[in-house]
Amino acid sequence: MTKILKNFWVLEGLDGAGTTTQLKKIDKGLSETGKAYMITAEPTASETGRIIRRVLSGEFSVPQSTVARLFSADRDNHLYNPENGIIKNINEGKIVVSDRYFFSSLAYQSIGFDFDTVMLINSSFPYPEYVIYIDTPVDDCIKRIDSRGQEKEIYEKYEYQVKVKEGYEKCFKTLPEGCTLIRIDGSLSREEIYEEIKNKLINKIL
Repeated sequence: MTKILKNFWVLEGLDGAGTTTQLKKIDKGLSETGKAYMITAEPTASETGRIIRRVLSGEFSVPQSTVARLFSADRDNHLYNPENGIIKNINEGKIVVSDRYFFSSLAYQSIGFDFDTVMLINSSFPYPEYVIYIDTPVDDCIKRIDSRGQEKEIYEKYEYQVKVKEGYEKCFKTLPEGCTLIRIDGSLSREEIYEEIKNKLINKIL
């Protein structure tokens, strides 16, 4: 039976979709509710997460199969670390919101690697209660990435992001009962996107 982790929310989207921006807004919004919560992200700040970020930056190259397994190892620690893991915080009564989870692995690492194998690697992990998908056109995402004026990560290319978008749609078709997809138009302004998140989730817990 598929496990659903109550009070666990996940933000997903293409590179440049604005998940990090919305995480900051959610952080501020939840702080105003007085509810206990934790804001987090993948890859994590752990040693494994730091290795992943070096790979994403293009510092060195490994096969997609290795990247998928690195993310899975980082995710396992993210969930089950006895000191600061997601499970521990939820058991303490907190809402946990993560910028990315295994849906990103399914969308990204399945390009150049087998989707079903990536699914199998992540099959032991619980699903979140809510997936907030910021559905942004690829053209818009690439323009935002270009406007940063920074070195691009290995996945921040138009052709790749088109495939990532297809990967997201594939994995969202398999969501189990109890895991709710909240799809938000990513072409809206940052403020409008946050208002939708606020109305559909944050206001419900008040």
